[in-house]
Amino acid sequence: MDGIFEQVAAVLLVCVAAGALAMLLRQPLIVALIAAGIAVGPEVLGLVESTSEIELLAKIGISLLLFVVGLKLDVRLVRKLGPVALATGLGQVAFTSIIGFLLVLALGFDVVPALYIAVALTFSSTIIIVKLLTDKRELDDLHGRIALGFLIVQDICVVLAMIVITATGGEAAGEGDLAVEITGVVLRGAALLVLVGLFGRYVAPRATHLLARNSELLILAAVAWAVALAAVSILLGFSEEVGAFLAGMSLASTPYREAISGRLSTLRDFLLVFFFIELGTTFELSTALDQIGAALLLSAFVLIGNPIIVMIIMGVMGYRKKVSFKAGLTVAQISEFSLILIALGASQGQIGSDAVGLVTAVGLITIAASTYLIYSSDRIYERIEPVLRIFERKNLNTSIDFDEEAIEPEYVVIGLGRFGTTILQELLDRGDDVIGVDFDPRSAQNHRFDSPIIYGDAEDPDLPEQLPLTRARWIISSLRDLEVNLHILSALQHHGFDGKIAMSSDSQDDEARLLASGADLVIRPLHVAAGPLMEELHRHDS
Repeated sequence: MDGIFEQVAAVLLVCVAAGALAMLLRQPLIVALIAAGIAVGPEVLGLVESTSEIELLAKIGISLLLFVVGLKLDVRLVRKLGPVALATGLGQVAFTSIIGFLLVLALGFDVVPALYIAVALTFSSTIIIVKLLTDKRELDDLHGRIALGFLIVQDICVVLAMIVITATGGEAAGEGDLAVEITGVVLRGAALLVLVGLFGRYVAPRATHLLARNSELLILAAVAWAVALAAVSILLGFSEEVGAFLAGMSLASTPYREAISGRLSTLRDFLLVFFFIELGTTFELSTALDQIGAALLLSAFVLIGNPIIVMIIMGVMGYRKKVSFKAGLTVAQISEFSLILIALGASQGQIGSDAVGLVTAVGLITIAASTYLIYSSDRIYERIEPVLRIFERKNLNTSIDFDEEAIEPEYVVIGLGRFGTTILQELLDRGDDVIGVDFDPRSAQNHRFDSPIIYGDAEDPDLPEQLPLTRARWIISSLRDLEVNLHILSALQHHGFDGKIAMSSDSQDDEARLLASGADLVIRPLHVAAGPLMEELHRHDS
């Protein structure tokens, strides 16, 4: 197909068909999307090529994904998980590089190609892992947060590896050039961190509070900031992932982070489709099949060896075996950066097509296999739990299994207008644990509540995931729009909320629909307000 619009249309149609087939067969959607990318690519159906437009959409999707992840990572969390992220990240990189190098040498490769392949086997895909953990709602779990930490450490190592390759690729390159390049990266990285820190400290709180008066403008500004800082990161020699992630972190301390995250989820998932398509179209299937034997051996090493080294390191640091096991599974595949790195080596003339084909095959195998492993992690753990006891210390460091500061209210009030404010204040006066939810930043500013206020959008289907519902007995919506309340009910039921739900309504017909849809109680605010007035009138008449 010649036109980009026709290519995108073909891509989306094939993705829908592949996704529907995967759903019927109960297979992971990610595997279906990558398979669709290979199918529409030049080596199979030839419907689409890896164009700059598709690559751009993929990069924007990646930026939004990492931006949303950064939104959930506050400074307190970084301080708590920094040591284990650094230890596991660097430990796994060293282990895979050394053992992988020896394995590749044993397969008959020369030293330079073996070094490239070993380094390519080292890096895991931040994008795919974050997507999988998000789908499983495990990104905020302890193992998910630890995994995110050491994946970011790996991404930094990728940048350094590419600098070394580029600096040593030319004929005039020398040790001085390499030292200058690495020093430049350190200085540029420090400047980027200072910029983000100053923005998060002085600009973000005021800017978001002003923009939040219009929800559409707030989301537009968030997307603009994510993409802009990703572009700055690329100009400074880093990946767009690093910039977008830091952009999210700069807004993580604002009260609007959950609202922004929820509103971006649909756009993020749509654009990520192009990432998986672009990944599929770049796989050189023919060269990969030529190296299938060696690829199976190295894939087994990545699928088994990488998780084991992570479990060993985390076990030594005092983490429970289940946390170590589920975190370890996240490094059981190679990254899209592995393919970029190996392609860079080929462009420098330092390796041949056989090495490129081998890494491509390992990528296909490990990405698909690790997807199944992560989706089935709980069932796998139950079966091999006795064996995993060797990775757990007798004296566990239980203080690292947080979260001590988590809010666990019994009541959640959605909508802080006059009626919602009254409900919230009366619950507080009774001494109940309660939080409020509203998208208007002026709601909390106009009322000084002794209760946390979460900024969320009632129409966001992911709103329940943003709320602390572990101990919640009642969720009370003071909103009187029927469609919005039905939306809230549907989202809570999909989330599996097992508490009770109270809704507000102005008409008897709406009350009947809400009760039929699953509401436990429907409040008629006008009737409630009229009650005390009628009592007062009757008192004066008597």
